[in-house]
Amino acid sequence: MTSPFPIPAEWSPHRAMWVGWPSHDELWEENLEPAQAEVEALVRALAGPGRERVRLMVGKPEVLAGAQARFAGLTGVEVVDGRFGDIWLRDTGPIFGQGSAHAAAFRFNGWGGKYELEHDDTVAEQIGLASGVPLSHHDFILEGGALDHDGSGTVLTTRQCLLNANRNPGWTEALAEQALTEALGARTVLWLGDGLLNDHTDGHVDNLARFVAPGVVACPVGWGRNDPNHEVYDAVAQTLSALTDAEGRAIRLLRLPSPGLVVDEDGRPIPASHMNFLIANGAVIVPTYGDEAAARLTCEGLATVFTDREIIPLPSTAILSGGGSFHCISQQEPT
Repeated sequence: MTSPFPIPAEWSPHRAMWVGWPSHDELWEENLEPAQAEVEALVRALAGPGRERVRLMVGKPEVLAGAQARFAGLTGVEVVDGRFGDIWLRDTGPIFGQGSAHAAAFRFNGWGGKYELEHDDTVAEQIGLASGVPLSHHDFILEGGALDHDGSGTVLTTRQCLLNANRNPGWTEALAEQALTEALGARTVLWLGDGLLNDHTDGHVDNLARFVAPGVVACPVGWGRNDPNHEVYDAVAQTLSALTDAEGRAIRLLRLPSPGLVVDEDGRPIPASHMNFLIANGAVIVPTYGDEAAARLTCEGLATVFTDREIIPLPSTAILSGGGSFHCISQQEPT
């Protein structure tokens, strides 16, 4: 049965925004408190006047009271007692349809079996129950960060992730497109190639390219001589410039600086991306990684398309140590 509605664009109004709270010291170790501080800053920005009702999901009982105390008295923040392996609700939670009258839930296998943590495969059901939204369950593996939506049925994704044999063995573009049409109302799927170097998600598109307006896709341009993804970014731009969306519009590009080379404690490049911004009611929250010039230019570029929203840069280096950023840890409920 084909979905009656395409998934709304992220810039559509929301009734709530789910956010995952860093909860497991055995995963985050010395970065637990810094990650919590960065998520707190995100939540406070989201919960600003006229913005989001935040549903902050806590993943284990030992940290519930601390999260409740931290946000006590902050209007618009609901702390939800949940269970998850880690905070990446974009991937483990459901994808909400128009008006949040329904949501789609999928199988989850720890990003191709790399990180299979207890409770992650139950997050979609927990969020469905807590939000009061009925779920339609689909018998294939899919993470929300693997897709981006324009609200008119155009879906942006990567072959590296969606056609990876560690998700749905035997999938072709045609089979994937059929599944996305039936589950999410996709009309046109725009295929990109590889994602960022060392991205454990196998190239999620929300680190690579994002719709920012009808027919307009933001994608990075390499920043600095040592940017490890320079060629990937240019390949993305070349591919997108030859594509059209579900309405027949030629894709226009908004190229924004990448954060450049960002490395872990072993000097290994990690997948830092300004594309992991979060579009909220009244604001766009942009992750930053220490390069003030690249962050400023990115924010200035986003301000040209999101003229009705405040562009808010916030640090995300501790969250990145876990593998993602603001978009990865959140999921919106459209009005």
